[in-house]
Amino acid sequence: MVAIKAWGCELGFQAVGISDIDLSAAEPRLADWIAQGFAGELDYMRKHGPKRTRPAALVPGTLSVISARMDYLPEAASAETTLADGKKAFFARYALGRDYHKVLRNRLQRLADNIEGEVGSFGYRVFTDSAPVLEVELARKAGIGWRGKHTLLLSRSAGSYFFLGEIYTDLPLPADSPSSEHCGSCTKCIDVCPTGAIVAPYSLDARRCISYLTIELKGSIPVDLRPLVGNRVYGCDDCQLVCPWNRYARSSPEDDFRVRNGLDHADLVDLFGWTEHEFRDRLAGSAIFRIGYERWSRNLAVGLGNAPTSDAVIGALRRRAADPSGLVREHVAWALGRHLDGKMSPS
Repeated sequence: MVAIKAWGCELGFQAVGISDIDLSAAEPRLADWIAQGFAGELDYMRKHGPKRTRPAALVPGTLSVISARMDYLPEAASAETTLADGKKAFFARYALGRDYHKVLRNRLQRLADNIEGEVGSFGYRVFTDSAPVLEVELARKAGIGWRGKHTLLLSRSAGSYFFLGEIYTDLPLPADSPSSEHCGSCTKCIDVCPTGAIVAPYSLDARRCISYLTIELKGSIPVDLRPLVGNRVYGCDDCQLVCPWNRYARSSPEDDFRVRNGLDHADLVDLFGWTEHEFRDRLAGSAIFRIGYERWSRNLAVGLGNAPTSDAVIGALRRRAADPSGLVREHVAWALGRHLDGKMSPS
């Protein structure tokens, strides 16, 4: 086990832990969350039967899970400053660089190769947010951190700006001890949520979460929530920005997570002017690419609807008032109405 953790650190992970596969305590909580409708259109949370909470049902023969943490916080313009400037577009910090799926998957595969070189052929499967895996619960059991009230994993030494990946293995590895919790009476993440999506400690209604609305939701963003989205174009970090534990977060050493395309201080108007070709060319290899040009445009239209009124904003919206996409046209019309009805403040 010591060798596995040492190899993980050499490969760029900041923490590696090992857990057993008993997730029985999490199973009723997941079922209750789904039953309350909090999953919204996240149909994948309803699929796969017991495979999400029973690792051996997903990968037969699994006896242990290796969880790994990789920090992603880039050197970037201040998130708070960007959020406060209605003319700018805000992107969740994790999405400013290269798509993390490939980065973590490649490193986890190399870790598995190292293990195989030591013990010989063994059964395993690598995961990075790519299958029915309860990664936060597994990482908690592996001692990497504890679940915060915003439902993200927290580390005393690193806050929450990190990715998680797993190796399911048939090796009977000794398990680490779970982390203790250190949120105490703090409710800053709950209090700051723009849409009230954190309905109770450790309980998130995805249907109101801005990350869900701007990334997972395929259709129209509910009208009553659009003003609350503000200038958040892809994801939301508000609950992380106020978390006291993130004062310990450190910038990632990974070149792949450095800011691309100046997205940490980009103007909404400029981004809304991108053609689909520009979107594909500039964001290929980015996590943002997965939402496609239509949802990208939808989100930017909402941001522009919430921006200070200016000739530039109104002009950008009018140029796409007849957009080929009905989804985009709907959100552009809403945004124009916000400005032309005199509801917005001038810049």
